[in-house]
Amino acid sequence: MNLNGKSVVVTGGNTGIGAAIVRALAASGAAVVIDYVSRPEDAADLVKTITASGGRAVGVEADVSSVAGIDKLIQTAVDEFGQLDAFVNNAGIEKRHSLLEVDEQTFDQVMAVDLKSAVFGTQRAAKRFIEQGRGGIVVNISSVHEDWPMPGNLSYCVAKGGMRMLTRAAGVELGPQGVRVVNVAPGAVDTPINAQTMKDDSLRQTLEDSIPLRKVAEPNQIGEVVAFVISDAGSYLTATTVFVDGGIMHGSVGL
Repeated sequence: MNLNGKSVVVTGGNTGIGAAIVRALAASGAAVVIDYVSRPEDAADLVKTITASGGRAVGVEADVSSVAGIDKLIQTAVDEFGQLDAFVNNAGIEKRHSLLEVDEQTFDQVMAVDLKSAVFGTQRAAKRFIEQGRGGIVVNISSVHEDWPMPGNLSYCVAKGGMRMLTRAAGVELGPQGVRVVNVAPGAVDTPINAQTMKDDSLRQTLEDSIPLRKVAEPNQIGEVVAFVISDAGSYLTATTVFVDGGIMHGSVGL
């Protein structure tokens, strides 16, 4: 994919899937703003690696559960790279609990990071795109659980379900102004959030047996799909979800 000349913000871009997205975008030629709220050393290492190979990247500490944090990231992209071409709503947290267990504070926290940030990230990025007059794209990193219930993980599923409708509603609303909105929805991915499962041979085997491709995704496989969606090759995609799940939604065992 050729993303030369593109400027992209990736929220939660210093670890896990976010870092893989940053690496894939930078490898395709994009200049990247890497958002983080913790582990600044990871963001610094990414910036160092990218710039050492001739790319452009900058790390920014910003809490995307607030609109001010989102605006800070967008302004950084404009100040550092002259424009904003794509915004990736990747930041997210997962706190597992059932409906009967969840408390108000935990629910509000998950909604703020996982859904509110995506809503206002989409809004603020779209306003910038329209102001610039060149269109643009928002990519929301969703999950198979936008569509597939996961008992015991209520708030996360509700947030991802909201992201599904955000993408559809925003994509339809903004399409006439040249703004695309697309979900990329991973299934099981080998990231720190799944470290316990991946270290337990029995749990890992059970998980992989539930995936038609019989393997858990590597983060770079998600990053490469995001780069495709942002590129001209994906330019007719909007208001929809691209599932990157190895077929797990059609398997027999839930996560």
